[in-house]
Amino acid sequence: MAITEPPHTSAEGLTITALLRRNALEYAERPALTTGLGPDAGTLSWSQLRAEVAALARGLAAVGLERGDRVLVAMSMRAEHWITELAAVHLGALPCSTYDTLSTGQIRAVARHSAATVLVLEGGEQMRRWRPVLDDLPALRAVVVLDRETAAPAGDPRFVSYAAVRGAVPPQDAAFEALTDAVTPDRPLTLSYTSGTTGEPKGVVLSHRNVIHESLMHELLVPVPDHPRSIAYLPLAHVAERVLGIYLPICNAGHVTICAVPEELPAALLAVRPHGFFGVPRVWEKLSDALRARLDALPEEPGAALEQARKAALELYRLRSEGKDLPPELTEGLERLDAQVMLPLRAAIGLDQCRRAFSGAAPVPAAVLEFLASMGLPVYEVWGLSETTGAATVGAPGAFALGSVGRPGPGVEVKEADDGELLVRGPVVCAGYLRADGTVEPAADAEGWLATGDVGTVDSRGLVTVTDRKKELIITDGGKNVAPTRIESLLRTHPLVAHAVAVGDRRRHIAALLVLDETAAPPWARAHGIAEASDLAALARHPVVLDALDRAVTEANGELSRAEQVKKYRVLAGPWTTESGELTPKLSLRRRAIDELHAATIESMYT
Repeated sequence: MAITEPPHTSAEGLTITALLRRNALEYAERPALTTGLGPDAGTLSWSQLRAEVAALARGLAAVGLERGDRVLVAMSMRAEHWITELAAVHLGALPCSTYDTLSTGQIRAVARHSAATVLVLEGGEQMRRWRPVLDDLPALRAVVVLDRETAAPAGDPRFVSYAAVRGAVPPQDAAFEALTDAVTPDRPLTLSYTSGTTGEPKGVVLSHRNVIHESLMHELLVPVPDHPRSIAYLPLAHVAERVLGIYLPICNAGHVTICAVPEELPAALLAVRPHGFFGVPRVWEKLSDALRARLDALPEEPGAALEQARKAALELYRLRSEGKDLPPELTEGLERLDAQVMLPLRAAIGLDQCRRAFSGAAPVPAAVLEFLASMGLPVYEVWGLSETTGAATVGAPGAFALGSVGRPGPGVEVKEADDGELLVRGPVVCAGYLRADGTVEPAADAEGWLATGDVGTVDSRGLVTVTDRKKELIITDGGKNVAPTRIESLLRTHPLVAHAVAVGDRRRHIAALLVLDETAAPPWARAHGIAEASDLAALARHPVVLDALDRAVTEANGELSRAEQVKKYRVLAGPWTTESGELTPKLSLRRRAIDELHAATIESMYT
């Protein structure tokens, strides 16, 4: 089922290059891109941003970048990253941001497959990681290095500084306008290599039409104020950040603040007070913890009003979730109470002006969603892949249910295949996969349907529920098909648990790995009188912790069928990170890597 009404602004005929020009002309002095926080922050207006893009595009053309070429960008979150991507697009080249967690082998595979002709590196760290593979890239013409203090290899003519490229050619306004006009909606815009939770990564090619339609979907379904404020903090290799951090702000002439250090996100939220915010489940869990801490710190006086407001907010959320009518007396009273007692609490974490709160990449525990909704911050789940330009389905105030991922966006269709796999069709489905020879292999079948690899259902309200990855279903030795994400979501509701992994494929029962939350576990331990509260390894063995997790597992098992129930578990100190190998850059579980890294621990639950 699909929503059939078109986006409020048609994507037909639009390109990212033309929209950037519109912003530079109509909103010339409005802020486009801010780097940093406070008095030391630097901001580019829309006219300044486009001027930087034009200057770099001229220089990249001078070093040999041509239409159809691929450009790999290994750079942190900084303004030059945006400028490089957009400059390449104006030349008709295909930019690709790479994750900074790639191993040398993964770098070599991506670089070879893309046949990149230009590589843009930030500095010494990127040079160290990329240098071993450069001689294996016969198509490489130029390596542009951003930081001036990074020394290029002596005698290698391919290396050139970013500053030299940017200033290589004098302004040529007519030529740049011609480049802008030459871009068409179905031209490839960006290349995104999937993070590889299962199998080898593939190079997903997205067009201007793909990303503009995706952006306008968000604008239609959950409106925000004109020129909205947002924060870019996820890697730009992540399809969600590419859309929300680059393309959506170009479509709505928004103002993006770059948060280059993830640990600074709480401070960025307070400084920016974004109108829209996307988080993976772990981020929402941490924000939920921050709100709970604010609640616990309140004096007793506002308790009655706060509880009344929270009860009303949660009741409204549940009625919306069930698709029921909202009593006017409930909605009218809540608005006043929210302003009095809940808005200040949301302001304390920087989300008092957030109108569009989305979560994706994995299921959020229902308890977290209900708690946030009770604080006047309903978070709606979205679902999609790199191949669907991010979200194919979107939860919205009038179209969601607890546990679902919303309805297909405007113009998008979702249906179940005979084996339960979800299929997607519509303008967000990617152009295809990049072949090694530079051509693009369609990702969809002859009728336009993309097989997502996710298993789920579409109900009578058109709401989509994803039950699991098709390739991640656990099949026990008794032949039972078990979806691990449902089990894991229940286990993660306990504040001690940062990550939960259900295992048991071809085994006689389900078992689980529970990883302690490095942020929440120490204060929990202190509150329970444990002396070694800051020692995660000690906490993983402590009888009080184990007793609490015993109860958590028992509680989760009460919600599960017999085949799904966790018979044994092990507690790990953690933390798990992209560097330790258990998580992808978008903080999804690398199940194959977890199986290998923790093979002995998993085996101990079956011997």
